[in-house]
Amino acid sequence: MQRRYLRSQVEADLARKMVFVAGPRQVGKTTLGLSLPGAREGYLNWDIAMHRERILRRQLPTGSLWFFDEIHKYRSWRNYLKGLFDGRPATQQILVTGSARLGWYRYSGDSLQGRYHLLRLHPLSVAELAVDSEEDFAQLLNLGGFPEPFFSGSEVEARRWSREYRNLLVREEIRALERIQDLGNLELLVLRLPDLVGSLLSLNALREDLQVSHKTVGNWVAALERLYALFRISPFGAPKIRAIKKAQKHYLFDWSLVTDDGPRFENLVASHLLKWVHFQQDSQGRDLELKFFRDTDGREVDFVVTDRRQPVLAVECKLSDSRPARSLRYWKKRFPECAAWQLTGVGKRDYVTPEGIRVCHALTFLKQLV
Repeated sequence: MQRRYLRSQVEADLARKMVFVAGPRQVGKTTLGLSLPGAREGYLNWDIAMHRERILRRQLPTGSLWFFDEIHKYRSWRNYLKGLFDGRPATQQILVTGSARLGWYRYSGDSLQGRYHLLRLHPLSVAELAVDSEEDFAQLLNLGGFPEPFFSGSEVEARRWSREYRNLLVREEIRALERIQDLGNLELLVLRLPDLVGSLLSLNALREDLQVSHKTVGNWVAALERLYALFRISPFGAPKIRAIKKAQKHYLFDWSLVTDDGPRFENLVASHLLKWVHFQQDSQGRDLELKFFRDTDGREVDFVVTDRRQPVLAVECKLSDSRPARSLRYWKKRFPECAAWQLTGVGKRDYVTPEGIRVCHALTFLKQLV
């Protein structure tokens, strides 16, 4: 069994507070939880009728760890957990996992502020899998980072898994947590989004494609984001550059859905960067953010990581070997202290330019993350 990168952090945090582990459906949250000592004996899943009845009757397991899975689907889950935490024995540990942004689905009830640590579990990555060959990297790029399709080693099985995953997301998760009735058009949106990865996300264009209101398509995209189907990043702006202010880009947690090689590679890098940023936020409390740069003259850098709003890392993605992008050179001149990388998916070169831009295969960079 693959030991997940959050395992040690979960164990450390359980000694102090409740631990919430959130992330996409089937990313491995339940498997991670069940790998902890005593978790199998203390496991209760809201989606299982017998377990749901035990939760409502407060007939809890006798072990030292209570493990609640998908309990955020219970409207009063916050009040329920607050009561358990405040009245628990001193040594009782509480683990909660869910395939949605647990901070959003609060409904009504008391705040849990100060009673839990939130950890976000991401798909498998280069560093977590210790990928060290271009062949293994190509497999991760093609199959995605979700455990089941990746370990199947089959592109056919990965495609079948992705289709079933989409159906479960739209027909079950959305129906359970969001007030969306037009599931047909929502599924059309889910099918359309992979083709738009890496470009500026135009809600107005999507509105015209789907023949729905701007507000409706905005709500649908936000719902998919809350359920970890996609994530959006915002532009970085600074006085010294004429940056755009409002447009966003989006990427998918399952990058295997992106059919074109270039955008799929860019999506993989985006997912790896977000995984590292979230891990630093959740485990170290760092004020990092993942953004991109685009100015009014059309210059663009794919990704910019900021630390306390100051840029510390810029990353440009090119599928094959090429000279450093002009936009990245422009960026480096204006932020010389910011580390700058140009990553290739199938390139062979590895060098540093006179201005300090590192050009190399993505493996060299991504294995330094998490």
